[in-house]
Order: sequence, then structure tokens, then C-alpha cells
Amino acid sequence: MSELLTDDQIDLALRDHIPEWKVVDNELVRSVKRDTFLDGIRLVATVGQLAESMNHHPDMDIRYTTITFRVSSHEAGGITDDDLVLARHIDTAAG
Repeated sequence: MSELLTDDQIDLALRDHIPEWKVVDNELVRSVKRDTFLDGIRLVATVGQLAESMNHHPDMDIRYTTITFRVSSHEAGGITDDDLVLARHIDTAAG
């Protein structure tokens, strides 16, 4: 299991590597808007395949054309390096 990151480590990552994300209730959170509902579904499918390959799965909430991703390491009880890696991959998929 990965080690929990400190608040300073998380703040640095948010500032330097994943600026679209914020911390809410001890999770990394980002919403992405797509032009159409099906574009959003395609993004969810892409992230789902990626998450499965990493064996690290985000919560994904679909609200018409807005998809909200929530990433944390439940077993560790917070945010770890694995979450930062997944967030970066989601950013890449989201474009």
C-alpha cells in the first residue's frame, strides 16, 4: 500500500503538476465538461480502461456533459502517489 502524502506534498503537486484538481474531503476532485453527452461517456470509458490497467479506480459522476472525477486511496485513508499518477492520466485523457 502507498504512503499517505502530507498536505505540503499535495499542495505542491496541485500547484506544479495537476492544477485543474482540488482537494475536497480528502480526495482529489476535478470536473470536465464535454460538448455532448456521448463525448463524456467516451471519456468515462477511456478513464475506466486506464483505471482498470492500473488497478486504481476513481469515482466518476456523470451529469449530462459534465464528468466529475474523485480520486483517493481508500485503503490508505487519503491521497497517495498512486492518486497523483491517476490524476495526471485523467488529465491526459481529458486533453
